[in-house]
Amino acid sequence: MATKKSSSKNGEDKRLAGLRPDQEKSFELKDCDPDAKPFSIGDKTADKAAIQELAIEIDALQNMLYADRRYKLLLVLQGLDTSGKDGTIRAVFNQTSPLGVRAVGWKAPSENEKAHDYLWRIHQQVPASGEVVVFNRSHYEDVLVPVVNGWIDERQTAQRYAQINDFERMLSETGTIIMKFMLHISKDEQRERLQERLDDPAKRWKFDPADLEVRKQWKDYSRAYDALLEATSTDHAPWTVVPADSKTHRNLMIATLVRDRLKSLDLRYPPDDSKLKGLIVE
Repeated sequence: MATKKSSSKNGEDKRLAGLRPDQEKSFELKDCDPDAKPFSIGDKTADKAAIQELAIEIDALQNMLYADRRYKLLLVLQGLDTSGKDGTIRAVFNQTSPLGVRAVGWKAPSENEKAHDYLWRIHQQVPASGEVVVFNRSHYEDVLVPVVNGWIDERQTAQRYAQINDFERMLSETGTIIMKFMLHISKDEQRERLQERLDDPAKRWKFDPADLEVRKQWKDYSRAYDALLEATSTDHAPWTVVPADSKTHRNLMIATLVRDRLKSLDLRYPPDDSKLKGLIVE
């Protein structure tokens, strides 16, 4: 594998310096360069080749995860419009069987969902034993959109942070590995990607005029992200900020971290059935 791991004395990957929010320290996205490429191994061609190698490794590890059944993997992808949540899923899992990975795209809640607590619909979609589930957006929308639009106050926001931390701790304590990625793009890069959608007939269907209204709230969303990243990055469910102006680097970084996390689980196949020894298929 061409990717290299850079570790410090305490075991923390040096490439993640400044990209892991900490509840004990103040955190602001403005201190993270969205165009940084800490996981790049060379030029774009080399990075793309590495992504393919990683995707093959992830497929093999996912097979073991399914056979092992001790763990479940939940990947949370959050980010502003055009940050690349769909593209990340396609790149990282392009070698994995559709039976092994399930993606859930979260939209505004339905009337039935709104009649329940905001985590009700989320809990129904978390992974089962041996499964990988990727959330395209997530329960974190409930501490972004309502906060930016003033639908909940500071007390309610803090309450939701605590509830989310408790919810994720429960998942972790019952075998779910949680990896949360905030795809961090610049305002200029978002403008280019939105314009690209408008200019390309094959992508124009993805353009939503509402995205332009949300874009006007850029500073408000940045502040909301700063607060939630700091409040909900825990030992059992840490956040990682992913510089995402480069699509290739974004995919390489996430694929590397997913591969490394799966490898760290010491996955194994179940023991052979002794009755199968010497069995000949005719």
